[in-house]
Amino acid sequence: MAENDVTYITVGRIGAPYGVRGWVKVQSFTESVENLLNFEPWYFRQRCLDNGSAVNAGSGMNWIEAPLVETKIHGKGIIARFEGCDDRDAAVLMGGMEIGIRRDQLPEPEEGEYYWADLQGLEVKTLDDVSLGRVDHLMETGANDVMVVKGQRERLIPYVLGHIVHDVDIDGGVIRVDWDPEFD
Repeated sequence: MAENDVTYITVGRIGAPYGVRGWVKVQSFTESVENLLNFEPWYFRQRCLDNGSAVNAGSGMNWIEAPLVETKIHGKGIIARFEGCDDRDAAVLMGGMEIGIRRDQLPEPEEGEYYWADLQGLEVKTLDDVSLGRVDHLMETGANDVMVVKGQRERLIPYVLGHIVHDVDIDGGVIRVDWDPEFD
């Protein structure tokens, strides 16, 4: 597989420095915080400053391998130290950088299960074939996950299989929902 064909999934973000020896707090986006530690290598995606200049790693949508030295569970979170990050000043510069993994690092989901990253970008259509837009992202709520669908307007559609979500066709790029197009 060519490097351009690799799909990356954002699984976390670098937070604030931790101590003075280059450690940083890591915000994990995985279902259980510690699940992030099951993946290696990690990759960084660069963040850009307001003036458009780059900070640290690569540019645009490019991901580069993040050379991990050490990780630890710390309280309810994770702390990590990366190669070349040896003091607090270096750790401050890493703040806000996204952490990703290659899609092929994830196990294949069970039948009828999907990773959020696989749903993003899919077109959402009603059972009557009315397009509502595309899944921009998903969010977790106390009751259920919610698809943020952007089209002519933004809609929040609960991701409830069988009741609201009737069909997910990853290959066809479509999610069919029982949803009134007039309902926000």
